[in-house]
This record gives sequence, structure tokens and C-alpha cells, in this order.
Amino acid sequence: MNREIVLECRHISHWFGRKKVLHDVDLKIIRGEIVALVGPSGCGKSTLLRAIVGTHPPCQGEVLIRSGAGAEAKLVGGPGRDRGIVYQQYSLFPFLTARENVALGPMLDQTDIPFRLLPFTGWRKIRKQHLQEADELLETLKLGEAVNLYPHEMSGGMRQRVAIAQALIMRPTILLLDEPFGALDEATREELQTMLLTLYAENCTRKAQGQTPAHTILIVTHELNEALYVGDRVLALSQYWNWKAAGFQEHPGATIIYDRVAPVFLPDQEMEYEVLRAQRKTIRATAFEEQFSQSRNAQIRFWEEIEAGKGMGVLQ
Repeated sequence: MNREIVLECRHISHWFGRKKVLHDVDLKIIRGEIVALVGPSGCGKSTLLRAIVGTHPPCQGEVLIRSGAGAEAKLVGGPGRDRGIVYQQYSLFPFLTARENVALGPMLDQTDIPFRLLPFTGWRKIRKQHLQEADELLETLKLGEAVNLYPHEMSGGMRQRVAIAQALIMRPTILLLDEPFGALDEATREELQTMLLTLYAENCTRKAQGQTPAHTILIVTHELNEALYVGDRVLALSQYWNWKAAGFQEHPGATIIYDRVAPVFLPDQEMEYEVLRAQRKTIRATAFEEQFSQSRNAQIRFWEEIEAGKGMGVLQ
């Protein structure tokens, strides 16, 4: 089965002076996936994300992105609108409503100040289109009643949804989420997890209809249950691997030591902890326990699993 690769990291290594952070990270992401990236604190998850965004190029290796089917892979040399990112601390303009915050990106991307100031330029028509698109996206993210609210009138979870809508309206090839729910309470966190599952269900529907899935997401999280719940695939980046057996005299940095398919849940399904228990235990032992330090490739089985038909959702 043909699976479109939209993002590829090739032999990414990064260091700060003598401190080795990442070592030989290889990764391919299929269009329509929600990939969850976990790992111990300080293992370099954010460093890898910044390499993909393009703000901090890797010391070694390269990141490639493909904007569409049949498009040539483009080398990432800096930030670009084909990669959207949402951080734990959302950044909304306090003087703009939810819809105005979301519509700001297209406005800045598609028009300039003279166009917006001069009469008879069609600005009002374009502005109406941007606001309508923002309203539709906010409705999809269950914020239809909040379109005219200002940030101070919204809860933390609502503000984070608006931040995600800001990124999605730009139609990025891949959306990067860096611990997006980490500062939220448990109930709000569950609501936003359901939101991601809604986007994933939309991907599955589009694929079943022969259309291109709209959302490809890489989410960094420190919660293993969340990773297994919202992702159709879980990656673990870790510094705890048997690097001495690989012939290194000193630690070369963290690398991916776990890559497996994950169960797929629908938006109206609650998290089934028993279903996740065995896989969560394996991830913890593989990536989070220093004394375990198993072989680097022992749990790298994702491509083998989907070729064997074990993938679900968009991976079927």
C-alpha cells in the first residue's frame, strides 16, 4: 500500500559544545498520522522539535518535508508555513476576539498594509472570507459559542483550542504540539484529547472516501496514557540505551529506541487503561528506566507492524 511520507528526519544529531543531546535520529511520518513523542526529561524532545520547525538546525543530518502528493521533498532550512507549532504557553493577542486571533494569520500572509488601507481593493471581501473560515474552524474545535470572546473571557482550555485553530487555519503540512496540555487540569486535558481524536476521525473519514487526510500531527507529551490514547503511533526518544555495546566511548546523545503502532480510539470512546497497560509498561521499561538500557533497535517495529497489517485508522 502506498503511504505518503510528509516529514522525514535523516540522521539528526545535535550537541551544545561538549554536551551531546541527539544522536542519529531517523524518523518518517505518514500523512494523516497523529504521532506521540515521549521520553525522559532532558532527552532532547524540544531540541528535535526545534530542528523540525527550523529555528535550530541540527548540527548533523537533515529534515525534509513534502507539501503534497507527488511533491518533491524540500530541505528544511528555516521556519516555514508548512510547519505549524503550538506550545504549552499559548500566545493570543488580548485585544482580539477568538475569531480575530484565528483569522490574523491568513490576513498577514495574504495581504499587506496598503492593500488593507486603500479603498476598492477587495479587502472587505477577503476579510469576510478569513473570518468565516475562522468561525468554521472554531466550530469544529467546539468553540462555536466563543467566537466573539476575548482571551481574558476564556478558560485555559478554550485559549489553547484557539491557539491550535491559529495553527490549523494556515493548513500546515504538519502540526507540531509541544506539551500543549501540560498546564491544564485533568478535565480540560481530556476535552482537548477528545478534540485531537475528532481531527483524527476526520482523517479516517477522508481516507475512506479516497480523499487526502487534512491533519498530520506530532505531539510531544510526558503522559504515556495520553500518548497511547491520542496517537496511532508512539515514539520514545531516550538517553537510556546501550550505547557502549554500539562501540561508543562516551554517551553520543539520546536517540529513538521505541517506535510502535498504538491502539486507535474514537472521539466518544473513553480511555481504556487495561488496553494500554502492557504497552505503557513496555515503553516505561524501554525508555525511562536507566538500568534497563536495552539495545537501540529492540523496540523499533513500526514499519514491520504496519506491513503486517497491524496498523489501524489511517495506517490500515
